[in-house]
Amino acid sequence: MLVVSNRIQVSQGFEKEFEERFAGRAGLVDKMPGFIRLEILRPIKSDYYIVLTHWQDEASFRRWTDSKEFQEAHSNRPRAEIFAGPNVFEMHEVIQQSEKS
Repeated sequence: MLVVSNRIQVSQGFEKEFEERFAGRAGLVDKMPGFIRLEILRPIKSDYYIVLTHWQDEASFRRWTDSKEFQEAHSNRPRAEIFAGPNVFEMHEVIQQSEKS
């Protein structure tokens, strides 16, 4: 499994606007082959939101980023002042997973 993370530094006072953008998202990624889940994490003691997408493999994620659905999902860019810094993109392969039984 592949986990893609985006650390997004949101400017103070723009948190609600940022969250509302995700609340109104089209959900196009949800229908992509190989997509597992999306998590949006609100910071408690920082100003970085974390957006996680989980994929079966890197090829599935790459097909998403090359798709017309990806272009559509990212076509309405937010105002620059929402962000306090650059987005930090990372990809990780899950090598171990544990869940409560």
